[in-house]
Amino acid sequence: MYIRGDHAELVVGGRLDVRSAADARTVLHAAVDDGVGDLLLDLSELDSWDATGLGVIMGAHRRAGRCGRRLVLRDVPPQMQRLLVATRLHRILAIEGGIGVDTLPRV
Repeated sequence: MYIRGDHAELVVGGRLDVRSAADARTVLHAAVDDGVGDLLLDLSELDSWDATGLGVIMGAHRRAGRCGRRLVLRDVPPQMQRLLVATRLHRILAIEGGIGVDTLPRV
């Protein structure tokens, strides 16, 4: 897993899972704490995430809200869009362009 960017926009790539969760949490929380306005998380290079990785995203979302910021997801890969819809988190998280629920392939 890697994260590059600054306190306004981050690109997350690789696997966001139990092995990378602690490092990802540290980077995301620092970005939230050090900036103002929306924090854009570009997920176009993310290969996969598990429940722990999704928990890291939700933790960053809650922290951003407490800091008066908003976490915005961009370019969420289709398989991760399905997970967000299945867990109904697409209704809570800000997703640039939204998710076309009707256009997602069925599993």
